[in-house]
Amino acid sequence: MSQPPLRPADPVRPSFPDWMQGVQAQVDAALARYLPPGEAIPGRLHQAMRYATLSGGKRVRPVLVFAAGVLTDSASERLEVVACAVELIHSYSLVHDDLPCMDDDVLRRGRPTCHVEYDQATALLVGDSLQSLAFEILARADFGDSRRQLEMVRLLARASGSCGMAGGQAIDLEAVGQPLNQPELELMHALKTGALIRAAVLLGALCGTALTTTERDALDRFAKRAGLLFQVVDDILDCTASTATLGKTAGKDAAAEKPTYVSLLGLQRARELAAELRQQALVPLATFGERSQRLVQLTDFITQRRF
Repeated sequence: MSQPPLRPADPVRPSFPDWMQGVQAQVDAALARYLPPGEAIPGRLHQAMRYATLSGGKRVRPVLVFAAGVLTDSASERLEVVACAVELIHSYSLVHDDLPCMDDDVLRRGRPTCHVEYDQATALLVGDSLQSLAFEILARADFGDSRRQLEMVRLLARASGSCGMAGGQAIDLEAVGQPLNQPELELMHALKTGALIRAAVLLGALCGTALTTTERDALDRFAKRAGLLFQVVDDILDCTASTATLGKTAGKDAAAEKPTYVSLLGLQRARELAAELRQQALVPLATFGERSQRLVQLTDFITQRRF
């Protein structure tokens, strides 16, 4: 029996909130399928993996995957795989970041962090296992183009490692109590936060028809600005929103003497920088015309978020 045709992601008809909620629900359901069942041996580890991943969250990175997929008429089934792989990497990073040897936090997404709910050793294994699962589902999926699929695996791996997210975390740990200038701070967050956001955007576009060199360069410029924008807004929220609103410990960066855009620039200038970064992110999207509608809307969501 022939397989049904792949369905392109349809961005046009739903309002942005409805579209985003639909993507979040689709990704949540897919993550629940990809994660091992809690009763499977080793049960405690599998339960902790599900606890850490299925605990809510805005799923901004998966939504970025779907929004970028619109540019290349990407099939929803392929975007779902990529979105889950990216979210599994993100979830693993949160589990490890919260450990006492890292940021030592006790609250994540309004619940006890993984190492508090379970224990530190289990949390360490949860992060390891989520990372492995991300590459497993990406490698076993059928994208119809093995060379492009290998490029996708390479892109996600680099964004996750020492030249990406892990490297940014290492710089962050070294910078505690140390003054950083703005270029140094931007480099740290381009790796720690921006690398995975950039990967989400590029991976989403790789799920469909090929981009021209000009289009890929424009998308890359957008992704880099969007990643930095996300971090600046995060720094603003860390000092202006409550713990109940954030779902994590508010003011933790300031208490830990971590360099942030607010500590470096002040709150007002950080807000001005966020507005500038939003505009810088939107400029290259003009290359895609109406196809970039969801990315434009998502950029505004990132800029205006209050939680």
